[in-house]
Amino acid sequence: MLVDGGLRPATDLIVRGGRIAEIGPVLDIPPGPPTLDAKGLVVAPGFVDLQCNGAGGIDLTAEPERLWDVAALLPRWGVTAWLPTIVTSPEANRHRALAALAQGRPSDDDAPVALPLGLHFEGPFLSPERKGAHVARHLAPPELAAIDGWSHDAGVRLVTLAPELPGALEVMRALVDRGVVVSLGHSMATAAEASAGVDAGARWATHLFNAMPPLHHRDPGLAGVALTDERLGVGLIADGLHVHPLMVMLAARALGPRLTLVTDAVAALGMPPGVVRLGGMEALSDGEGVRLPDGTLAGSNLSMDDAVANLMAFAGTTVIDAVAAATRAPAAVLGLDHERGVLAPGAVGDLVLLDPDGVGVVATVIGGRVAWRS
Repeated sequence: MLVDGGLRPATDLIVRGGRIAEIGPVLDIPPGPPTLDAKGLVVAPGFVDLQCNGAGGIDLTAEPERLWDVAALLPRWGVTAWLPTIVTSPEANRHRALAALAQGRPSDDDAPVALPLGLHFEGPFLSPERKGAHVARHLAPPELAAIDGWSHDAGVRLVTLAPELPGALEVMRALVDRGVVVSLGHSMATAAEASAGVDAGARWATHLFNAMPPLHHRDPGLAGVALTDERLGVGLIADGLHVHPLMVMLAARALGPRLTLVTDAVAALGMPPGVVRLGGMEALSDGEGVRLPDGTLAGSNLSMDDAVANLMAFAGTTVIDAVAAATRAPAAVLGLDHERGVLAPGAVGDLVLLDPDGVGVVATVIGGRVAWRS
């Protein structure tokens, strides 16, 4: 069991009222509640994904009303909380996503699902030179009028933008004042411009090495700042395609507990190879990755349990540190590491049971209820 940043021998864990009540050994386990036998398994906090665009054939930018359908799929891969991610698209799509989040789940469905912790708006304030798979005509300059209504209370939890764009720093400060986490990404920023963004309140970097200039010894840019500024958490897509395994190792060694695994999963996750939608574009999933017709990477079909396994395989990371990158680290970005991403009395009763090597999901528990089991 992963408790207090280390492995603890087999013991008991009791969840009551959706929260962890006791971590044993518990001598007097009350009768009645369902139990799971985790003997021989790794018991970890539930995974938290800060960047998920869809799954199961569902593209959240095109169909934000189906975010609850995606939430029902994610426990299969150990995810118990997440940020539905809306990529650059017409303003109406973001309004629809906020409305879907505010409306909540259908009242006739109470099965446990991965909890949306708010929305991640990836764009539209991105560099045209580093737009990746975002539709160019929907990019927009950062202006205060464009973020009217964007706040933590309204459901906007994280915003990715390019700090070098005119007006970006003012927008960043306004978002931070409203409780929104700001992330630097899809950017041509120099090191000085990236550092100015951190000074303005940015606290995360979106998918390190992707959609930014490569790390250069005389021009470190955003990647260099992300690797060295202790104020930043840093997202990484550890699929071996977006980032070479050697660079995954470099990032893991440089970042330590600041490393945040993300999937950047699109509708291709959990689907056979074929054409999928991402915002206003069509992409092709070949079973290994997802690309636009011109070869541009367009999100991934990576699951979070595979990301954890890949981090161990690529970087030699221990199961403790790999799981932390999918639990405690993302929870910390959102300021929730006191109750999510940890196994401790009072924390949310979200758990993932992994095989003895920590590389496969055996069962996922949300709020003390089994959401998925093999």
